[in-house]
Amino acid sequence: MNSIPTTFNETLPSYTAVGGKERYSSTGLSAVILNRCGRYPRRTFFQELEKTGFDYVISIESSPERYDVEELSGRFPFVRFILLKREISLGEQINLAASELDSPLFFVLWNDLKIIAGGSAGRMAERLSGSQEDSKDSGEKKSPFKRLCTVPVIQNSRFETLPTLIAPVIFRKKIRTIFFEPHTENLPSLYPFDGIGIYDRERFIRLGGFDSTLKNTHWQFMDFGFRAHLWGEEIRLTQQTKLSCTGEIPAEDNTAESSYRRFYLKNLAPEFRGDCAHLPLRRFPGYLFKFGEDPFAAWEDFSESRRWVRTNRFRWRCDARSVTEQWNDAPAAKPLFSIQEN
Repeated sequence: MNSIPTTFNETLPSYTAVGGKERYSSTGLSAVILNRCGRYPRRTFFQELEKTGFDYVISIESSPERYDVEELSGRFPFVRFILLKREISLGEQINLAASELDSPLFFVLWNDLKIIAGGSAGRMAERLSGSQEDSKDSGEKKSPFKRLCTVPVIQNSRFETLPTLIAPVIFRKKIRTIFFEPHTENLPSLYPFDGIGIYDRERFIRLGGFDSTLKNTHWQFMDFGFRAHLWGEEIRLTQQTKLSCTGEIPAEDNTAESSYRRFYLKNLAPEFRGDCAHLPLRRFPGYLFKFGEDPFAAWEDFSESRRWVRTNRFRWRCDARSVTEQWNDAPAAKPLFSIQEN
């Protein structure tokens, strides 16, 4: 298994960038477009983004069908098309886009989404600015924005609100995710549903982005969400920004395989005491028994995770159980459905 990244984008995938030389505006908010398979009216889509007034647009072109890129880059000079040389994970795509931008905020969208409420890019960025009191210097550099990630309300083509807020619970020593329908401003979410949300780029990079060694999207998102909350960051809802989804959102694969094992060692196994975290040696027998790996391979993975936890030990603010318990204090909501992790 590859080494756990200790800095943001330690290794970048091979790609070619086309266009995107001109800044369209100066709002502080750019858009990152992820593309699902299928044919969508791309010209109309980019025209809508143009009207919204994003500084730049990054379009991650994961499909081999790129017949219209040259024409679109000429028509929309503020759009930078990233042509991937090989398939990469969803989290890696977002990491790559963040490394290509210099806007303080970026809005991750899919090509089958439309912004139906929220106003201009400038207005969306303005609402995320922190107060002067939040920005006061207290010995460490403060971001001028409220939080790591702000997630919007998402509706389907029938204008029904989708259950896109995610809460973690521990049941019989297993992690479960419960999906809620958003109903109150500022509700927390474990991670941004399908990656969709407005990210504070500085915080995102400081957190390390998504772990590129986790190839399973579900566990990559779970790792990002838990790490964010363990390290004191926030992911919350805004009801002032709404999106409409015209396509079908694919289900996540939550199979407990190698990605889950790394997620477990990085997020659930460490203990937090005093002002730091550590992964004690006494956790190893239980880990070996739980996953039934080859002892030598299991020890290698365990040791790699111990080194990573030690490097970042002072960034912890709580343990995994505390992360799950914070949802008990959130306003009551009825879960729409739940998925139990294996």
